[in-house]
Amino acid sequence: MLLDAEDSQLVLVDYQERLLPALSDGAQALANAVRLARMAQMLEVPVLGTEQSPGKLGPNAPELRSLCLRTLQKTSFGAASDGLADWLRPVVKQQGGNARSLPKHLQKPAAAAPQGRQTIVIAGCEAHVCLLQTALELIEQEFDVWVVTDACASRTERNRDAAFDRLAGAGAELVTTEMVAFEWLRGADHPLFREVQALIK
Repeated sequence: MLLDAEDSQLVLVDYQERLLPALSDGAQALANAVRLARMAQMLEVPVLGTEQSPGKLGPNAPELRSLCLRTLQKTSFGAASDGLADWLRPVVKQQGGNARSLPKHLQKPAAAAPQGRQTIVIAGCEAHVCLLQTALELIEQEFDVWVVTDACASRTERNRDAAFDRLAGAGAELVTTEMVAFEWLRGADHPLFREVQALIK
C-alpha cells in the first residue's frame, strides 16, 4: 500500500519554540516538518498543526505555523480528543425539506456520509507523548495513520524509539520524509517532481 496525495491530510504536532531546544534532533525534526508542509502545499494536501498549552510552551515555530491551514491549541496530550478529529472529517450537510411530506416510496434514500481524506500523515513532538497519543486516538477513530519518523523528536532517543515500536504494533505505518514525497508523487513524470525533489535534496 502506497500513500495517495489525494487521500492524505498532514498533521504536525507541537513544534513549539520553547520545546524544540530540549529535544534530541529537534532542529532536524523541524526542518523535515517544514519540508513535509511545503510538499503538501504544492500537492494540495491539507496541513493542520497543533500546539500544546502555547501559553507555557510558546507557539509553533513561525516557519511551520505559517504553512498550516489551521492550528489547534490544546491541553490534552492527544489532539483528537481536543477537536482535531472533527477538523479531519468532512462536514455532512443536512438535507433540506420535510421528510414526512412525501410517502416513503417517493422519498430519496439517505445519502451515505462522505468519507473525505482518511489517510493521516503525522509527525511531531514529543514522539512518545503528544504525537503518540494523537496517533493512537486517530487509529481508534479508524483513520489510516502514517508516522513520519524523521520528523519526530523526543528528549531522548529511547523514548522516541519506544513510541515508534508502540505505534507500529498498533497498526500505524512508519515512513520517512522522502518516502512520503516520492509516494505522493508516484513518478518522475509528475508535473511537480522537480520542485518537490528540490525540497529534499
